[in-house]
This record gives sequence, C-alpha cells and structure tokens, in this order.
Amino acid sequence: MDIWSWISELPNSVEWRNYEFDSPPKFELARDGHNDSTRSIYLKAERTSGSDSEALVTFMVFLQGFHPFNTQKPLWISEKCTLSSENPNFLPLLLQLLQEIISNSPTAHDSTCPRSQLQKLKPEPIAWIIDSHTPESLSIFFNLVFTIRLFWLCACDAPSEAGSLYFHSLLAPVLETALSKKLASVLRTFFITVGVDTELCFMRTLGYIIAKWCIIRELGVGLQTLVPSNPKFSYATESHGFWILKGYAPVMTMKLARNYGQNGKFQGIDAKESIIRYGLAHHQLEAHVQLEYTVGFYDGFIRVNTRVDNMRLHVARLGFKHGDDVDFVDEKHFPSRARVWVGPEIGASYVAGLSLGRSTENNEREVEIEKVVNGNFEKSDISKVKASAKSSRRMRTKSWRMDQDAEGNAAIFDVVLHDNMTGQEVGSWKPTGDDPIHGLRGRYVGANRPFSKSGSVVIAGDEYGEEVGWRLSKEMEGSVLKWRIGGEFWVSYLPDQAKGSHFETRCIEWCDEVDLPLIHGKLP
Repeated sequence: MDIWSWISELPNSVEWRNYEFDSPPKFELARDGHNDSTRSIYLKAERTSGSDSEALVTFMVFLQGFHPFNTQKPLWISEKCTLSSENPNFLPLLLQLLQEIISNSPTAHDSTCPRSQLQKLKPEPIAWIIDSHTPESLSIFFNLVFTIRLFWLCACDAPSEAGSLYFHSLLAPVLETALSKKLASVLRTFFITVGVDTELCFMRTLGYIIAKWCIIRELGVGLQTLVPSNPKFSYATESHGFWILKGYAPVMTMKLARNYGQNGKFQGIDAKESIIRYGLAHHQLEAHVQLEYTVGFYDGFIRVNTRVDNMRLHVARLGFKHGDDVDFVDEKHFPSRARVWVGPEIGASYVAGLSLGRSTENNEREVEIEKVVNGNFEKSDISKVKASAKSSRRMRTKSWRMDQDAEGNAAIFDVVLHDNMTGQEVGSWKPTGDDPIHGLRGRYVGANRPFSKSGSVVIAGDEYGEEVGWRLSKEMEGSVLKWRIGGEFWVSYLPDQAKGSHFETRCIEWCDEVDLPLIHGKLP
C-alpha cells in the first residue's frame, strides 16, 4: 500500500478534464475477499472546484460492502488541496491528518497537557519536512500518518468488521515498513521540528494502537502471524552540549525476561486478574536519557568528558484519565533497571583510554552498642547486682543503586532498583506464593517511596554526577566523530494495592549514534 505515491500521481488540473466526474480516481486501501460479498476500504479524490490552471481536490474515505453501513456516506473528508501542473500542494492534507491525530491522542492517566490546551501545528515545519526528504522516506512517513488517523475511524465510527479488516490488512504491512530504519530519520526530524508535546501525542497514539493489537493477538483471533518482530522506536540527537536518547515501547511488545503466573496472557484466569492484565496491557515505557558532555584541548591530546544530567523513565497508562471508575487502574508497571552506555564507535583506534568517575560502593555498617547495669543493694552481707547488655545495628539503604562500568571504550551507567524489604534486585527477583509479600507495596505513597507519585523515576546529576572521560588523539581535532549511545531498560510489575501472584519483568534495548564535534568555536 503506497497512498502517497498514488496521491502524488493524481492528474493535474489540465489532465483532470479527461476524467469523468461520475467516476473520480479511487484507491483501495484494504479488501476482505473471504466472504461472499467483497468488503473494502478505499480512498477517493474528487475535484470540487478550481480553474483551468489549478484544481481543488477533496479526499474522502469510504466503506464498501459493510452492511448496513451506507456506502454513499464518507467516513472521513479532507480539506481542499490544490493540484496544479507545476506545484501540487498536499500540505493541507498532511497537516490535517497530523492535527487530528494529536486531537484524538489517548489521554495518559497522569498527563498535564490535556488535548484542549494543545496548540495547532504550524504549517512551516511540516512544509519543510515535505520539501527536505526523499520521496521514499516521505511516502513511508505519510502512509504511517494516514494509517494512524484511520484507526479511530475504523475502531469508533465503523462496523466491527471494518476494524478487523484494518488490523489484518492495513496496520500490519504499514508497521512492518514504517518501524524500520527507513523511517527513523524523517520521524526524528519531525519530532525535533514540532516539539516534545506533539511527539508525546503522536507516540502515545501509536503505542495505544499497538497495545490494542497485542491484546487482540493474545485473545487468539488470528493476528499472531502479522505482528512485527519488534515494534519499538528510538532516536538520538546532539544539541547544546547534550547527548539525548529517547525511546518509546508499548510494554506488551517488550521482551519477557522473568515472570510468575500465566505468562501475561488473558486465558485461564479469573475476572479480577483479567481486569488487571487488561490495564497493564495499556502501558508504554517512555525513556529520556540526557548526558552532558564537554571537550577540552591539551598539549598532545583531547579530553572528552560526559556525565548523567537526567535519566527519566516513565510508564504511561494510555487510555485512562483521572477519575475513571475502573477497578485496579492504579496497578501499573514500574521501571526497575536502566543500563545506559556511551562511547566511540566500535573499533575506534583514536581513543587512548577511558577513565570512570565512580568507585564501586563499599557500604559501611553503623553498629550501636548499649549497656545497661541494674544494681540492687540490700542489707545483707552479700550484695546482689543484676547486669544486662544489648546491642543494635543500623544500616542505611537506598532503593536505587547506581554504578559505573566499562566495556571496551564504552562507559556504562547502571541504575538498579532493590526491594527495600528483601534487599533483592527487583528485575531478577522471582517471588513465590499466591500473594507475595514485598517491600514495594504502596510504592507511590509515603516519604520513602522509590518513585514519584506518577510512578516515574528521575536520576539527576546531583545524585549521579560523577563524570567519565576519554583521552583522544590530537590528530582528531577539527573532525566530527560518531559517538554511539544506547541502553537496556527494564520494567517490572508486582501487585501494589491488589492481591495476586502475577509478577513479570520485561526489557528492551535501543542503540543509536550522536555527533561529537571536535571543532573550536562549536564546543559546548
């Protein structure tokens, strides 16, 4: 399916005269031919007005063969686009699709930016994206945008059979292509251009669609062979002395590392457990890693330093909002470990050495001894004295342990969550029993909670501020190097307020490249 190519090849205003007005150009988006009557979803272009030099065209989505849906009634209508022989303008169409995706974005449970407060997209950045990318990458981007917009039409405004056809014939092939490396550059440019608020709305919509897809797959209704191998997205960038890595992954698409119970499936469990699993299926991991770097020039070598400025891990609950009367809506996955690495490209010979800035912790134990002596002197030739002693030991512990390590010339920043009752690492723990007792109950309340009220964790430079450094050959001065940045991220689930035995830990890995400029005047 290549919608953008079909749209781009529509006849211009002069050629449009050869088309009869009762049979406008039509593109079949999806077809279900397994039944006696063919059912399809198609896109139609109709000329509404215009002059001999310019044609004004409107695009419409129709359903065909879905009884009792009116085939003459369009499911969606676009704004008018201009087709001219020299410069067809499809900016209004793409702008409308993106704006409607943002307006219909599923509300994250703890979002501070409601849809009513979102500003309208400005046309200039979208026009620049259209003009600055190759037809191939732009086609993949447009197909993804159109497919995301079509989800709400097929899921909410059409018969259920249309929704089934959407998942089987539309979403699968688009995601297989869209989530490949071919789309990474245009999505990265799009997000940087439009800002983080639009980025969150876009990725939460896509995450919500994939979550619904995974739920349908788990229920065993024929989508098992259509799921992409790894529907995830991340990108990295260098800006103003920061290296930034951002990633999004619906939790159900993350690799299952450990579990206890019914393997996260819906079959064979009671109603309460099924409700909890349904809520957990709507979670999405949103990771933001921000490393600050500096470059110094010395006699005979170049010094590159970096430190953790911010490491923010958030699990968004998509489709729910404050005040929803839904049982167990507060049960959610939580971040349990992050392992971030940064360093030169593999095989780089210009690095002389790597220095770490944090020693392995050797915790001291604080021991307190108290002696009590009780005396009893009576009128007797022998004095009676009673004595007793007691001792106590105190040790301060933290829920999160932060370490540094190295693998070759790559520096590793490791952040691990521990159960404050058992002392075990949560990501590698496997509880037993129908209702495991652990120190993470009530993990979002209290003064000593390991997470924020929303369930996020923030590791900032004031707590993890030790920097690492590389010494580079002086010959590299004046060049722009490629520095690799990546990470593995774990999320876990243990019952919080609910009773149950379900436990799981899932993980995902992202890796990308950022620029390291070694040029005077361009250094942070």
